[in-house]
Amino acid sequence: MEVMQDVMDDVMGGGEEGCASGCITRTGCLGLIILVVVLGFMATKFPVALPEIALPAEPILTLPVVGFSVTNTLLATWLTMLILIVGSVLATRNLKVVPTGLQNLVEWGLEVLLNLVESVAGSRGRQFFPLVATIFIFLLVSNWMGILPGFASVGLVHEAHHGGHQLQEVSILGFNIGLLQPGEVGEHETGWTVFSFLRSAATDLNTPLSLALISVVATQVVGVQAQGLRYFSKFISLRGPMGPVDTIVGLLETVSELAKIVSFSFRLFGNVFAGEVLLAVMAFIVPYLVSVPFLGLEIFVGFMQAFVFAFLTLIFMHMATLGHGPESEE
Repeated sequence: MEVMQDVMDDVMGGGEEGCASGCITRTGCLGLIILVVVLGFMATKFPVALPEIALPAEPILTLPVVGFSVTNTLLATWLTMLILIVGSVLATRNLKVVPTGLQNLVEWGLEVLLNLVESVAGSRGRQFFPLVATIFIFLLVSNWMGILPGFASVGLVHEAHHGGHQLQEVSILGFNIGLLQPGEVGEHETGWTVFSFLRSAATDLNTPLSLALISVVATQVVGVQAQGLRYFSKFISLRGPMGPVDTIVGLLETVSELAKIVSFSFRLFGNVFAGEVLLAVMAFIVPYLVSVPFLGLEIFVGFMQAFVFAFLTLIFMHMATLGHGPESEE
């Protein structure tokens, strides 16, 4: 009985003193309850509309002179580049022998990344490091920016291609702002959707495809630099006519190199785009509350996709420097 009493005291917080400081009356639990109530109230008063899910990036503005359409993913790419440039300037404007502050943080991160690169590529790691680090840092910042408030939710209101939502206009500080209200749109009513100002850069297939082309082309360049023309011996024989087996092997190697472009592009695009759709759907189903844990998941996915893309590039470049077949012995 004494053991059971001790267990009950532990659960409730321990005796009379515990009842006053247990979970039911703790400030943290009370604050959590208040937060849930507030979020529930906001969900009823400010429901979240599900945005129109579209694969192509939406145009935001057109440059008047050249007639070039600027899409929301391109704006996000420019914003990512601006953050990296400003961060680089701030980290290096006052370099010290004993680093502090932002310089210390940047140097620590680059050192960890350099050690990983050298553990894979050995003495050639420093040669590959600039490209690998650039791809990793760019994708990491770009993917993590995609979960910030305002991405894929704030933008220009347009007439929906199909379905859509009701539009409610409110005036804030003299500016008219349209809020999409989820609900059925009548047969003769206009449905509205939003073209967001910012959308994660990797949700546009052009960005992963561009990075994939850079990665594959850089791999071929590194291979030629390391082996000379012997590098192409895995595609075609440089010592005489090719037999049937050599022809098939060379064809498979060529297809393998081209398949890297497809693999790189669609892996990154699919994971980032699916994550953005997941956050939008969860915010629509249970606004302001259930989508919060998925933000942590997307932080992990964004990191892993940047890491996988960069280090697969590193591995392929390292493999390209190694000999192929009899040439490796020479």
